[in-house]
Amino acid sequence: MTSFHQQLRILIEAALKEDIGDGDHSTLSCIPFAEQGKAVLRIKQQGVLAGVEVAQQILMIKDPEVEFTSIKKDGDAMLPGEQAFEIEGSVHTILQCERLLLNCMQRMSGIATLTAKYVNLLEDHHTRILDTRKTTPNFRLLEKEAVRIGGGTNHRFGLYDMIMLKDNHIDYCGGIERAIGKAYEYVRSVKPNLKIEVEVRTLEDVEKVMATGKGRVFRIMLDNFTPAQIRDALRVIKGNFETEASGGINLENIISYADTGVDYISAGALIHQAQSLDLSLKAVK
Repeated sequence: MTSFHQQLRILIEAALKEDIGDGDHSTLSCIPFAEQGKAVLRIKQQGVLAGVEVAQQILMIKDPEVEFTSIKKDGDAMLPGEQAFEIEGSVHTILQCERLLLNCMQRMSGIATLTAKYVNLLEDHHTRILDTRKTTPNFRLLEKEAVRIGGGTNHRFGLYDMIMLKDNHIDYCGGIERAIGKAYEYVRSVKPNLKIEVEVRTLEDVEKVMATGKGRVFRIMLDNFTPAQIRDALRVIKGNFETEASGGINLENIISYADTGVDYISAGALIHQAQSLDLSLKAVK
């Protein structure tokens, strides 16, 4: 499997190619190629900083000679007026990387900040927060990394690292029992150690998983269950499977779900409801 840093390099190289195209003509037109300079990353909003290491990698991939000095690190609290890092090197490199590193850091910091709010609400609970696959195409790597930096837990990364039997899989396959059986045989014959999670919609579905999933399924997702329904489901499950609540859970109602004792809560809102934070890269004269 491709490592995080290998995937990051692919992302960065594609993004730089997209932005620079056949040349940064704004810079080429008015800045001598050999010009050297300094710049600083300035923080303009309160939150959780994320993307410092990514910014460094962007610069290093473009030009290994750039000097990068961290002032803050990923996961640090940040306040307006503070600085995150300083860079010194080719002005052409600084200007060509400026927008990409800001786009990444602003988006990642917004996600990390929102994730931290969820994590703080769950501080006194057994329940942990998960992200989902509701991500931006080709940017999932960094969105999920931002969730991790904010203190959240990454769910599956894609379709390849876990079997998730959702409602459509179950309906197309002909029922929960049949879907579990076929998925388990697939794991045994094709990809051993791949975990199986099953989405359920009713208490009757929970009982079906209890009857056919022992030793096969590791987690039950309780989809769109109310807190009261989750409590009923947990009484049936009796700790025999990991449990996950999902569907319509947000900052306003998450405590009522966590109070049930469910193991995990997954929330697409961690990523798709996050707002980018304001950062700027400014030349130092």
